[in-house]
Amino acid sequence: MKSALSKTIWIMLPIVLFSLISCGKNDAFYFNRGNDYSKRGQYDEAISDFTKALELNPRLAEAYINRGIDYAREGKFDRAILDFNKALELNPRLAEAYCNRGNTYLMKKQVDQAISDYTKAIELRPRYAEAYCNRGSAYDDKSQYDEAISDFTRALELNPRLADAYNTRGTDYAREGKLDQAILDFNKSLELNENMAEAYYNRAAAYCLKKEYEKSWKDVEKAQSLGLAIPPEFLNKLREASGRDK
Repeated sequence: MKSALSKTIWIMLPIVLFSLISCGKNDAFYFNRGNDYSKRGQYDEAISDFTKALELNPRLAEAYINRGIDYAREGKFDRAILDFNKALELNPRLAEAYCNRGNTYLMKKQVDQAISDYTKAIELRPRYAEAYCNRGSAYDDKSQYDEAISDFTRALELNPRLADAYNTRGTDYAREGKLDQAILDFNKSLELNENMAEAYYNRAAAYCLKKEYEKSWKDVEKAQSLGLAIPPEFLNKLREASGRDK
């Protein structure tokens, strides 16, 4: 069974609909354009625009959050944390800042700090599905699978369209030997995102454990067609168990 993906959900603050100064550019212009760059994966350009927005308005906490996210995406974790800290100095009730700082701590393998930040985000916003999902990923990193399942379940109660939450909860069910529940979660994940290669692979592993080898091979082939490299040790195990030379 593939390990849980520890995928986290970044929460960008949305475009602000401030009216722009005619014949000029204000902080909102740079903030909004920075968001557009982020959506296109142009993180250097986004960081530049968020920085310009902050030069014009040093109290724009949202720009610190979004710039922090892009710093983290570039692997500049310490700079990201400084930005989330600054956002929280300006507004200590910004749940998004705690959630995104938690993501950064998780990427730095500082799992306890991540869990603390996700918990604070949930305290501020009890219906924050993404924070529950991300905390579930952190619990997975600590091998606390019951706690992870509980958080993924709560996240899905709040937002039933979180495909990654189904996929990762499925891996936790499989670890506990609950293969039918795991397969149901992988099925649901694939209903929401039919191109999630990891879910096909995870379902293949569950089918292999259930000795449903043809179904397992079918999912392996689908995962491979989507570009996922299947671990050789799993393929060898599946060949041996199924008696299939592939």
